[in-house]
Amino acid sequence: MGKKGQFVPALGFHRLTRFFDPLVRSTMLEQKLKKILLQQAHIANDEVMLDFGCGTGTLAVMAKKAAPKAIIHGVDVDPNILKIAHNKVKSSHLDIFLSYYDGTFLPYDDKMFHKVLSSLVFHHLSRDQKNASLKEIYRVMKTGGELHILDFGKAGSILMRILFLPNQILDGFVNTSDNVKGLLPDIIRSNGFTSVEEYHRRSTVFGTISFLRAVKKR
Repeated sequence: MGKKGQFVPALGFHRLTRFFDPLVRSTMLEQKLKKILLQQAHIANDEVMLDFGCGTGTLAVMAKKAAPKAIIHGVDVDPNILKIAHNKVKSSHLDIFLSYYDGTFLPYDDKMFHKVLSSLVFHHLSRDQKNASLKEIYRVMKTGGELHILDFGKAGSILMRILFLPNQILDGFVNTSDNVKGLLPDIIRSNGFTSVEEYHRRSTVFGTISFLRAVKKR
């Protein structure tokens, strides 16, 4: 994301996109991690939620099932992975609205969403791309809205640091360095969010996962 059309796809290469769902399911306890994120976000039935970087649509589907009357949107920069998401949503028979994001401007009005969730997206982004994405997320969030992020954080041990190396090779050392250094909370704060907290962390076979929460105060 960032410059139009430029992004790191899931697993680092477009040809691997079709393997993303089965790999994440088998190695990262996907349902359990995303369930923790949804419990943290506590989406209400009268809220409008955005899944930023929705990927194959798993989190959006889970969110809609957890809050059936909530309005759920998903957005992604990768048209190939969006095709998978559209098929998943269609087969689920749920009303979820998926859109393409050009990496520059989110296709939504100002102050539209009560909550924005993002799962395993920000480690794909360079510092400039992180800042640009967070500015857009801030714009489309309502005052008092909440941002909830599940992504790699600072390694909790030497083992976790070693396990994260394959991700850096796939997604780029530059893009992932902020996560490794534990700088994502500071980057979120620098883009206007307040009450930035790490609510939970989890060790996985790919490294330490951090669950973050932030608020748009105005």
